Amino acid sequence: MGETLSHLNQDGEVHMVEVGDRPATKREAIAQGCIRMDATTLGLIERGETPKGDVLAVARVAAIQAAKRTWELIPLCHPLPLSGMEVTIEPDGQLPGLTITCCCRTTNQTGVEMEAMTAVSVGLLTLYDMLKAVDPGMTLSAIQLVRKEGGRNGVWTR
Repeated sequence: MGETLSHLNQDGEVHMVEVGDRPATKREAIAQGCIRMDATTLGLIERGETPKGDVLAVARVAAIQAAKRTWELIPLCHPLPLSGMEVTIEPDGQLPGLTITCCCRTTNQTGVEMEAMTAVSVGLLTLYDMLKAVDPGMTLSAIQLVRKEGGRNGVWTR
């Protein structure tokens, strides 16, 4: 926790971190988040009766697209080629709602944490967009990095 902020130069100005001298290593990041909703809305999803069709498929595609375009959305992120990605969306009757988990992988000089977190965020926003007519009171929550590995810091798990 005592590290200096790498996005600031010696004058305190924001800059993109130089990663060109780092070795390319296999890297993976897993992020997760939830959307809470009315139990009747969750029931519509589980029965495939939502007015806008297969909201889970659309949210998965949106998450994948978001991960691939993270560098365009987050100002200081590097463009990264993803070597693989999985998106799972699971119903949770206890919330009630859905939990999205995204795992991103690359072999590169910098990690894919932001790609995984962006994928989760956009997947959740897509679910909200497709379901807001049915349940405008939905809440996005608990967007977080769950695990990362690779690079100079090795493995980190929440």
